[in-house]
Amino acid sequence: MRSIWAVATNTIKQALRMKIAAVFIILLIVLLPVMGVSMTGDGTLKGRLQTFVSYSVSLMSFLLCLLTIIVSVYTVSSDIEQRQIFTVITKPIRRYQFLLGKLLGVIVLDAMLLGLFSAIIYAITVYMPRFTDATEAEITQANNQFFTARAALTVPEEDVAEEVQARYDDLERRDELPPNMSRDEIIAELTKREQLAKRAAGVGQQLVWEFENVRPLAKSMFIRFKYDIFPNPPDSQVYGLWVAGDDQYVKYGEQPETRPYQGRHKHAARTFHEVEFSSDVVPEDGKLAIAFVNPPPSEWTPGNLAPVIFPLDGLEVLYKADSFGGNFVRAALLIFFRLVFLACLGILASTFLSFPVAVLFCLVLFFTASFSSFVVESFGYVGENVGMVYSYTLKHVIRLLPHFDQYNPTKSLVPARLLEWSLLAKCVAYMICIKAFLLLVFALVIFKCREIARITV
Repeated sequence: MRSIWAVATNTIKQALRMKIAAVFIILLIVLLPVMGVSMTGDGTLKGRLQTFVSYSVSLMSFLLCLLTIIVSVYTVSSDIEQRQIFTVITKPIRRYQFLLGKLLGVIVLDAMLLGLFSAIIYAITVYMPRFTDATEAEITQANNQFFTARAALTVPEEDVAEEVQARYDDLERRDELPPNMSRDEIIAELTKREQLAKRAAGVGQQLVWEFENVRPLAKSMFIRFKYDIFPNPPDSQVYGLWVAGDDQYVKYGEQPETRPYQGRHKHAARTFHEVEFSSDVVPEDGKLAIAFVNPPPSEWTPGNLAPVIFPLDGLEVLYKADSFGGNFVRAALLIFFRLVFLACLGILASTFLSFPVAVLFCLVLFFTASFSSFVVESFGYVGENVGMVYSYTLKHVIRLLPHFDQYNPTKSLVPARLLEWSLLAKCVAYMICIKAFLLLVFALVIFKCREIARITV
């Protein structure tokens, strides 16, 4: 272990002497505070915070990924090309100790830099409200919708298989099936229509959604929703009466265990909105019911003249499940796992490729992994011949790569969504314990079999 740590220490010193490492570090030190001052977002405090965190975390992750690739490749290939490795392997240091030391040095350097720049981003984010002219309403909005980690209770999809099959059989019997659509496409379209019908409230009607095991950690909860209405009102405004509380009260009107929430609101159609209510409405058994009533117009109060439809992603209940700080730590860990994988990839590439080729090889795999979901989806729209070639070649290669875009921390930090430990465990299991470990094993095998020097007589 002492030999491995000695190589790791030398690797850190070697990396810090690299000019490109100094350039990346100085760039982040300068750009992060500048971004904190210059980012405005949509003009609100929440928008400014979201914009800064999104761009700063993405920039930090991208530059550290590039630095990890360059350092991990250079630290091995330069020792071989400059023949400095001869002075190392002639000592009682085995080849696997040499590679493990190089990898450990890169990982320790990544951890140090990631901790430093994450602390800078976190400090700027936390202290930003104190240096802005934000109103009390904006500060409250930022505390409720940004400086938190909210879990979402989503509405499960309705089982409409029987209705869809009956509708399909009816169209088939009447010979009215669309000729330019396959059976699967027709079934998918009919399923979507039936599910939307279940989410439609006619004038004077109500919709009720039930949730179980609700355990909020804060005083406030939020209904996040989006309306669709046809025909569209002249002012595009939709009226709604929201009720939240004990499921027995909301559904059957029985005496509630807790005082329910009732509120009448007006919101623009086809745009997401949030309605806040007290978490005290949740009963002890954790069974929460949310109801929406489509109010008709009356002599005293305005209302809607058309049915209101909630899209399939148009309703969820949000509640605080953790703090912003805890969520930020988990986001930094996701970035760290990515850096560990890239360090193993760079070490592997440096064992059998020259420095420029190894860097190019790692960059191609890095960008492919960063857009893997887009690449996989895009090949679904190509021609049949190209699709067959992709299915038997690139598809399997892309599956071997980690899907960095699926573990993007800004997708949770910016909308203040909870980054669950289960996601981190999945990332460690697939990205580190399986894929990064296999890369390291291949690197050790290749480096052990590689001829470092040739003896000529």
